[in-house]
Amino acid sequence: MTYTIRKATSKDCLALSRLMTQLLNREITADIMRNRIDFVAQSPFDSLFVYEEDKIMGTLGFRIRENIEDIVRYGEISVIVVDVEEKRKGIGRILMEYAEDLAIKNQCKGTWLVTGHKRINEAHNFYKDLGYEDTGVRFVKSF
Repeated sequence: MTYTIRKATSKDCLALSRLMTQLLNREITADIMRNRIDFVAQSPFDSLFVYEEDKIMGTLGFRIRENIEDIVRYGEISVIVVDVEEKRKGIGRILMEYAEDLAIKNQCKGTWLVTGHKRINEAHNFYKDLGYEDTGVRFVKSF
């Protein structure tokens, strides 16, 4: 299997909108995705990557987080999605390894991610199989 992982560009909006729609269970249009790609492009800490073989089959959002409590950096996997038609082919594992390599290159102490309660079976087991551990609960207040 020959694949490429590269930074996402505006020409990837349609494929990325399909992937994000699968993840979020609500429609993410190509225009919304274009806005997100523009947002990421302006950030010094965020990156969005695509995994492609003959087509885009997955995406990875990666962010550098600085932890002021310990004065260290962590790599945050802010998004990881593999097309529902392409699951169980090792793509998710490849993207997670790519994120960990990015974290190492950026002198991060480790990687972390946030996942929802709705993904407790498949996604949570996947993360645990890769050595991630459940370390807490996130509290959110929306405005």
